[in-house]
Amino acid sequence: MGAVSSHMGPVDPDAFGAGTTAAACDGKGPAIVHWLLTEGRGHADIPAFLDALCRRLNDAGVPLGRCSLSLNLLHPQIRAMSYYWRGTGAVEAIERAHGVETSADYLASPVAAIMDQGAEAMRFRLERLTPPWPYPVLGELRDQGLTDYAAMAMRFSDGRLNVATFATGRPGGFSTADLELIDGMLPAFAAVLELKALHRLSTTVLDTYVGRRTGARILSGDIRRGTGAALRAVLWQCDLRGFTALADRLPREELIALLNGYFEVMGGAVEDSDGEILKFIGDALLAVFPLPDGAAGADADRLACGRALDAAEAALEGMRRLNAERAAWGQPTLRCGIALHLGDVMYGNIGSPNRLDFTVIGPAVNLVSRIESLCKRLDRPLLASAAVAAGCDDRLRSLGWHPVRGLAEPVEVYGLAAEPVP
Repeated sequence: MGAVSSHMGPVDPDAFGAGTTAAACDGKGPAIVHWLLTEGRGHADIPAFLDALCRRLNDAGVPLGRCSLSLNLLHPQIRAMSYYWRGTGAVEAIERAHGVETSADYLASPVAAIMDQGAEAMRFRLERLTPPWPYPVLGELRDQGLTDYAAMAMRFSDGRLNVATFATGRPGGFSTADLELIDGMLPAFAAVLELKALHRLSTTVLDTYVGRRTGARILSGDIRRGTGAALRAVLWQCDLRGFTALADRLPREELIALLNGYFEVMGGAVEDSDGEILKFIGDALLAVFPLPDGAAGADADRLACGRALDAAEAALEGMRRLNAERAAWGQPTLRCGIALHLGDVMYGNIGSPNRLDFTVIGPAVNLVSRIESLCKRLDRPLLASAAVAAGCDDRLRSLGWHPVRGLAEPVEVYGLAAEPVP
């Protein structure tokens, strides 16, 4: 085993082997760097980019049989991404959840030695090694017929460490020239990977904090204040009953866990039915179920109404399961109210010059909020407007006309037909 500092001059022949290959010494290294910084940047995603690079290395005479990437991410649920190329053209991508950095498999890996222990590069002649293996993965790679393995650090501009590994099954392993070519192209490789990782990060952050459709609009350049478009959609608003009392008596950590569990049920049901969460407001959630792109008319309305009602029923079932778990642990059970209304809104970029928000505005938004406030008064977990009921056949039934704050005339609301009248 030997180690060098990658990106800092030629690879040490004593550490990384002797001999040269003509392919690595005839200018193909600079050609690969040029490809990385030009054509390589244009690949749509990291798997396609990694596959194309590995094939180019093989074409350049580097006997690559396996390549992997371990990339640290900034993501609320994912700690890292691992990518594996094994010479078949299909790149396997694996999400690593937070906590993986404390797992036994990770701690006993060359990746941990680089990311956590400061190694810059590591090289193992697998065909010369015998058990016990310095790292368990080396035995697995040896069993797969690989003869040589090198792991190298890649540092992004923000200081985050990432790792690339390269392995071959050629007898004798990599030559010095092979490793010089790989080491020489690493800075360009890391630069392009960072661009792709940042694009993934921006997409992930936008999807997480503003929603998938809104995030796509922002990335497409729709960022100017005051821009917007008419949108026909089913609006969803829900909130918890008695949340103020719970907030007064529960410890902060328990209250946050309660809200996360509640929003996981509500938000999961919305997203499973192709709705989009617009915002959380305390214990309330506002979401939309837009009509399909280009669709209009009664059939499109019925489709959106059906999706929204499916989501609402799934959310109520999810709340029943959640409450059963909470009761089993001696925790207070939760009650919620969900309101649905179909209408036309303005979906746009609104706010101050330095703090913008994509949201929906219009009378339909006000009405769904007023309908939701009736849930408590009528003791119903779900209420819908007549516009939604018209698109849901016999799944809803009228609960009569009721006055609502801010409107001169009462509104007719509907509840689930299967729900008994209180």
